[in-house]
Amino acid sequence: MLRVDNLVKNYGDFRLDISMEIPDGAVTGIVGKNGAGKTTAIKAVLGLIRPDGGHVTINGKEAVNLTGRDRELIGTALADSGFSSYLRVEDVICILRKMYPTFDEAFFRKNCDAQALPYGKKIRELSTGMRAKLRVLAALSHKADLLVMDEPTAGLDVQARNDILDLIRQYLLINEKCSVLLTSHISSDLEGLCDDVYLIHDGRILLHEDTDTLLGSYAVLKVSDETYEKLDKRFLLSSRKEQYGYVCFTNEKQYYAENYPGIVIENGSIDDLILMLTGGK
Repeated sequence: MLRVDNLVKNYGDFRLDISMEIPDGAVTGIVGKNGAGKTTAIKAVLGLIRPDGGHVTINGKEAVNLTGRDRELIGTALADSGFSSYLRVEDVICILRKMYPTFDEAFFRKNCDAQALPYGKKIRELSTGMRAKLRVLAALSHKADLLVMDEPTAGLDVQARNDILDLIRQYLLINEKCSVLLTSHISSDLEGLCDDVYLIHDGRILLHEDTDTLLGSYAVLKVSDETYEKLDKRFLLSSRKEQYGYVCFTNEKQYYAENYPGIVIENGSIDDLILMLTGGK
């Protein structure tokens, strides 16, 4: 569905240089600390910024050559964009009806009702959670085959986040071939939704891993200074000195569990991935 080959974008001292692939039906997450290049990657994929090199292809066609009809099959929800705050939800329906021949008004209204989105209120009068739901619903309502979302749950409470994730899951049940590319600072959102994850740091991809493998095989080890000196370090991805000893990150949890039964082993997470491999917070 989406292929990114050696995509390059320069901003002063910052350089984005990445390659990735999202096949049909896959949900892929991009993670990394602030300034790593996540949003730049999303905007380059969508053609919102002009890359300095490389290629982006969607369904085998160069992104720069996509027709209007091709772009109708892409649903987007970006944290820093949306409809005018002076529009009402009902106005948004009229706009989507004219913009997209495939707009599913029944689907949109059904979910507006389910999420208690008021048709007569202006967007500026809606809560942060309601505005986020509106952005996501707009992306889902025209039968897109590719969804690209930048921080769709940022700044929301737990209930609003779960509502948005449920909207995406329900849509994927309807359109099983739909591919999704999204970024998020909230690791639990990605762990419960994504098939695989790319870790970006300073504009480059440090790691690409299936989510199941990350959660099942990666781990944080906590050991004393003495144990660390004797530890087999072949499968350690990173280590950090702490007051009590060392914290280590590995992708071979089972090996250390079998050979070092006395050490503390905690299941790895996306947060651990970012913290241990990039020094992020």
